[in-house]
Amino acid sequence: MLRSTRLFGPKRRVTFSLPLDHPRGPVSVVGTFNDWTPGVHELVPRRDGTRTVTVILSPGTHRFRYLGDGGHWFDEPDVPTVDTDGCVLTVDAT
Repeated sequence: MLRSTRLFGPKRRVTFSLPLDHPRGPVSVVGTFNDWTPGVHELVPRRDGTRTVTVILSPGTHRFRYLGDGGHWFDEPDVPTVDTDGCVLTVDAT
């Protein structure tokens, strides 16, 4: 699940969230905003049974995927557009 909130100026705070137990093991969100580098944005367990990470994104189109334990790649189910380069996330300037 994704949650987006506007910051001052054109940037947005985007929170990536997954259930704590699915999939098991560490999970990172990797994409164009972090040069597809695993571990930079690892999801952290929360008391509410989820794990999350928040990323500040500039306006534009960003692509991302999740990378789980053992090199398992998977997509965000709540994103309407997925192409060969991953999930498509558009951040508006307004």
